[in-house]
Amino acid sequence: MSEPVYDIRRIMSVLPHRYPFILVDRVLEMVVGQRIRALKNVTINEPFFNGHFPGMPVMPGVMMLEAMGQAGGLLILASHEPAENELLYFTGMDRVRFRRPVVPGDQLILEAHFLNVRTRAGKIAARATVGEQLAAEAELMATFGEKP
Repeated sequence: MSEPVYDIRRIMSVLPHRYPFILVDRVLEMVVGQRIRALKNVTINEPFFNGHFPGMPVMPGVMMLEAMGQAGGLLILASHEPAENELLYFTGMDRVRFRRPVVPGDQLILEAHFLNVRTRAGKIAARATVGEQLAAEAELMATFGEKP
């Protein structure tokens, strides 16, 4: 495997998320303004596995959506820099589908590409795969807004 485009230190310098909510471990490939391919290593140490589900750990669908959103956010932020007092906010989702369970030990590959871009907002198509199998897909929207 080649060197990551972004390692975890660079990801954390771009995204405001921190443990336990940072869900992208590395960016494998990015074409600024077009697409991104990132990786999430799913481990039994994830806090949500304590309750989802005891004895049969399955990554919650909303966490897969968040991971896809964070990968898409990295793409948007690499393509359009926010003003000093702004954050990128996840604002919506369409066409969400979950196709297979994701369990500890899986490597979730997160892919996203732009569907449309405006100065203050963007819409991406995102998918999460494990190996060759589609785990989830969605269209995700985000916009820039003031920091609280």
